[in-house]
Amino acid sequence: MQTRRLGKSDLQVSVVGLGCNNFGDRCDLAATTRVVESAIDRGVTFFDTSDTYGKRGGSETFLGQIFGARRQRVALATKFGLPMADDLYTRGASRRYIMQAVEASLKRLRTDWIDLYQIHFPDPMTPIEETLRALDDLVRQGKVRYIGCANFTAWAMVEALWTSRCNNLETFVTTQNHFSLLWPHDVKPDMLNAAAAYDVGLLPYYPLAAGFLTGKYRRERAMPKGARLASVKRLSDRYVTPANWDLIEKLDLWAQAQGHSLLELAFAWLLCHPVIPTVIAGASTPAQLDANVKAAEWLLTPAQKAEVDALVAS
Repeated sequence: MQTRRLGKSDLQVSVVGLGCNNFGDRCDLAATTRVVESAIDRGVTFFDTSDTYGKRGGSETFLGQIFGARRQRVALATKFGLPMADDLYTRGASRRYIMQAVEASLKRLRTDWIDLYQIHFPDPMTPIEETLRALDDLVRQGKVRYIGCANFTAWAMVEALWTSRCNNLETFVTTQNHFSLLWPHDVKPDMLNAAAAYDVGLLPYYPLAAGFLTGKYRRERAMPKGARLASVKRLSDRYVTPANWDLIEKLDLWAQAQGHSLLELAFAWLLCHPVIPTVIAGASTPAQLDANVKAAEWLLTPAQKAEVDALVAS
């Protein structure tokens, strides 16, 4: 599988990553094991999780049980900051909480280090310098290799980069934001430009719009049983709209005319952006994983990307 550099780090990661938010929730240990082992066998080297995935800790726990000696072969990313308990203290990006959260993640993951440690959301209650100094200490201690942010605006990310530069601290090498062919404007041009200027890798989450871009949904048919869009109302309310039905039908017809699927177009369009090192799509079965890996083989030409952009804008 093709690999790309993860931002300004020295990590080379597969262009198809595995989002691990299903593990410990929609996927039990046996199902998770099948998907993770299939991913490793197919050359996937980037695994993205969070301490909150899998009902607060389940995803990390499963991954820790599965990797074993194969831990050396993968780049493991996790996140901190969202509530891990129903109180006001087990959350955020303060130094006190970061030092607590990283030890808990390392224990669940059964590893001595985290390749990419990301703040899941900005913490307005904590100065960014405090957060960065704590993360810098974790890198110096060898518990974390690189750091990243998620759900930051462009200006907040640049402020953090500037704070790191002024104080000689570790700097974010990635930013994770909602970005897909269905919602291309969630990442605004200023974020794309800032990521390119500062050599920050952009990791798109929900790259398949919670499955709406897989091609398995049809307007005239009932939602597939067990599908996320059929069971999670906030996602169906966001994605399943008349305007989005119109758009995916146009995109699907265009992809078929090129001899490809809608799923393949969703991956190819994202990977046209040089700032995107890997597309971290979730999978709950090895078959879904196979489809994701195959999808990354299509490289759009500049002319094709322009045609797709015009369809999205119409």
